[in-house]
Amino acid sequence: MDKYILSIDTATTACSVSLFKDKQVIASAYEEIGRGHAEKLVPMIAQLPDQGRANRIIVNCGPGSFTGVRIGLSAAKALAMAWQAEISGYQCLHLVAAQALAEMKHPSPVFIVMIGGHGEYFVQNFAADGNAIDGLLSLSPDAALLQAKSDHYAGSAAKSLAALTTSASYSTILPNAAKSMLLSEYYNFVNATPIYGRAPDALLAKQS
Repeated sequence: MDKYILSIDTATTACSVSLFKDKQVIASAYEEIGRGHAEKLVPMIAQLPDQGRANRIIVNCGPGSFTGVRIGLSAAKALAMAWQAEISGYQCLHLVAAQALAEMKHPSPVFIVMIGGHGEYFVQNFAADGNAIDGLLSLSPDAALLQAKSDHYAGSAAKSLAALTTSASYSTILPNAAKSMLLSEYYNFVNATPIYGRAPDALLAKQS
């Protein structure tokens, strides 16, 4: 039986979907839209063969835009229920790292830097084999520079951070659902739940 996988990615300013058959892309769509993922996502899926129907759905769980993460997860869970499909997720920076490594002629360690909230960046270091070598953090630009263990940065904030130093090269990359099968080489998929990457801005008041 053929194995169809639908990949959904709305965690950043990009909105993308891809349908795979036995891990090979058969159709995909990608747009950098900033906002409006809720309006764009469903038509994108509807334009895929058989309206994207799949045995399994994978979705970007973040970190990234709070709204974008929730939109992607909500759509993925609704379709999984309707189609009785398996569902799992992936961490945004893992996919960006996999895409960065795939672009390299000779893969080498890479520091992933994505735009976060409140002027901070989501950052994480990855080895040349694609495995994370430390944990996900949300840091100010100055603190992010101190966290880097590679002189090659990749991600939506890579150019901005590289401008603060003379020693780093960079690749501006956003996650793309059509590249999500790269994760199978490096990464185990996770439960389809939000990954926010930082503490909430508002906390519940303590009860007296």
